[in-house]
Amino acid sequence: MQSSAPASGRDLRRIRANPDFWYPVAWSRELKPGKTIGTRYAGQPIALVRPREGGSIFALEDRCAHRQVPLSKGTVKGDSVQCCYHGWAYGRSGRCIDVPYLGKGKLPNGVRTYPVREVDGLIFVFPGDPAKAEITPFPRLAEVANPAYKTRRFGQLVHCHYSFMHENLMDMNHQFMHMKQMGQMKPRFLGQERGPGLVEARYSFARTSGKQPIGEALIFGQKRDNSEKFAHRDVMTIRTTYPYQTLHIQTGDSPPVMDLWIAYVPQDEAELTNRVFGLLSIKRPGIPGVLDLAWPFLTAFTERIFREDREIVELEQNAWYEQGGDRNQEIFPVINNLRSLLVECGLPAQDDTPAPVARGAASA
Repeated sequence: MQSSAPASGRDLRRIRANPDFWYPVAWSRELKPGKTIGTRYAGQPIALVRPREGGSIFALEDRCAHRQVPLSKGTVKGDSVQCCYHGWAYGRSGRCIDVPYLGKGKLPNGVRTYPVREVDGLIFVFPGDPAKAEITPFPRLAEVANPAYKTRRFGQLVHCHYSFMHENLMDMNHQFMHMKQMGQMKPRFLGQERGPGLVEARYSFARTSGKQPIGEALIFGQKRDNSEKFAHRDVMTIRTTYPYQTLHIQTGDSPPVMDLWIAYVPQDEAELTNRVFGLLSIKRPGIPGVLDLAWPFLTAFTERIFREDREIVELEQNAWYEQGGDRNQEIFPVINNLRSLLVECGLPAQDDTPAPVARGAASA
């Protein structure tokens, strides 16, 4: 059996995500005017602040320089946030601009600030070298801005290393696991592409048993049976363009019927938990309002699929804890290419990264 260990010999599950990219850390709806919330990237606590009078969001290290109390517990005052403990205030530059019981000439140092952007209902920060923020390409976010599509925003906390999520989506042979939801599907691997910073895989499918679920019918805009007429008709293209993933389904040269953009944002310092941010755009059928009426059925269908994926990747992570490292034996070429990509683009584990510790069963 072929080993899946990358050529570098490094354990993929200890490779850290590269911070020199734009990462989503919150949904816009989570941050109300005149409020602040706490978020995280790979153990870094980040406070997002939205001024009350319509000013743009800013992002600061979520620690007051005085007693290290989270600034996300503070109060927004104009274009600044005031710590809840002693009232120290910080502007959007991170500089301390007021200590109520000191003179203006005696102000201490401030806190780190992060480049931040708010796009299509997501709040992004650049957790790496801020000098690289303006020259780093910003991701295309599915078809969110296209009125011909309706977009669902989804995501949860998943207790696994982000690499398990990349592998799960890229390898469509795991449709075996979704038989209860999808019927029995026979995937056909059409080929792959490996380029700088990316891996792409293409598939087509045939249903060999079971009925088409309502959610799938909504995605394709039509009912389909198991006949040869519909077998291998559509092409699913999945791409990891580091550090994001995309998936779209289309027939021939027609616009995609589904366009997915997804990011896995590490939360803890060891990067063994990630928060998923997904944008799923579905093309509207010719009859106005049909997709809106049926949206709850599609939402329930995609939630069931995501729940199964979440459970299986958390089981994989638990096996990594129990075995003390990555002992996977991978035989699918595209996944081996993907694993190499994640090692090449990521950062090696820090010397003080905690060693694997056994956990309980996967969370519900």
